[in-house]
Amino acid sequence: MKVKTILVSQPEPKVENSPYFELQQKHKIKIDFRPFIHIEGVSAKEIRLQKIDLNNFSAIILTSRNAVDHFFRVAEEMRFKIPEGLKYFCQSEAVAFYLQKYVVYRKRKIYVGPKDFADLSPLIKKYKDEKFLLPASDQLNAEAPIVLNNLKVDWTQATFYKTVMSDLSDLADVYYDVLAFFSPTGIKSLYKNFPDFKQNDTRIAVFGSTTQKEALDHGLRVDIMAPAPGTPSMTMALEKYVSEANKGK
Repeated sequence: MKVKTILVSQPEPKVENSPYFELQQKHKIKIDFRPFIHIEGVSAKEIRLQKIDLNNFSAIILTSRNAVDHFFRVAEEMRFKIPEGLKYFCQSEAVAFYLQKYVVYRKRKIYVGPKDFADLSPLIKKYKDEKFLLPASDQLNAEAPIVLNNLKVDWTQATFYKTVMSDLSDLADVYYDVLAFFSPTGIKSLYKNFPDFKQNDTRIAVFGSTTQKEALDHGLRVDIMAPAPGTPSMTMALEKYVSEANKGK
């Protein structure tokens, strides 16, 4: 069956040369963007209820740009003056680069991992006497606690922001040929908003094995999977599928 419309359950890319726009132009299809989930900050009061005192930590582990934003937001709400000697351990270069929004880079102690959380291990081990705070979402990657516990360092996890399902009621009567999902919560949001959702001819695209599992657990048929051999990204997987589905039609 031909693909004419795709709904991507993420915000619209802000860059002009996004592969999604290239896909849209190449195949003359319509691609809409709508986040099925969004991030909400946890109040300073709630964080105090988690028994978190920012004065007690000498190092911060930052896993995402959201973690950066919400750490500094909470510090401001608590009127906490961030010490110049605070150490920042960033999961990737992208996170470290984003940190410059809040601190003067050359004046701070910033340590950067190549990509995955486990890559931070040698850096954290080197400073194992620090007291580490991990400001995270309510859906923290399961890898992080395992890595930190194995390192036997003094660390504390705190929920600084939450992943919340968006209100999608305005989409009730809108049909798309393909729905693209990137997290298990995105699938849950679909069913929270539309408990009676029937897949019928809608193709489901998923990114990652946990998203795939959530889709299958809800009885969905997964038609497009990424990453997969030859298609490491969602746009590549969509490109391959649309090329084949729309061939000669």
